[in-house]
Amino acid sequence: MQNTRLNNLFDAIARGLGQWFLNPWRRLSLLIISFLFGFFLGNAVSTTSGQQGVLDVVVAGFLVLLTEITSRIFYSRSFLSKRSLLVESLNLLKVGFTYSLFLEAFKLGS
Repeated sequence: MQNTRLNNLFDAIARGLGQWFLNPWRRLSLLIISFLFGFFLGNAVSTTSGQQGVLDVVVAGFLVLLTEITSRIFYSRSFLSKRSLLVESLNLLKVGFTYSLFLEAFKLGS
C-alpha cells in the first residue's frame, strides 16, 4: 500500500491501541468483555432463530462452522508461538457463545 496520510493515521491508532492494551488489567477487561459479549450473542441468536423456527438447521450449521473456524485459528501451531489479543478475544467470544448455547439447552431440557 502507499504511505498516505490516512494509512499513517490508521497505523498510529493501531500502534497506540496496541500499547494501551499491553497493560494486563486492560487486556483482562477486554477479554472479559469479549466473553460476556459472546454470551449475549448466544442468547440473542438462540431466541431469534428459535422464534422464527424456519431456518433452525441452517443457522445451527452456520454457527458450528463459525465456531470450528475460530477453533482452527486459535489452536493452530502458528498461534502457539505468539499470543495475539485479537485471536484471544475471538476465542473467548466463541467460549461465551458456546456456554450460552449450553445454558439455553439446559433450560429447554428442564
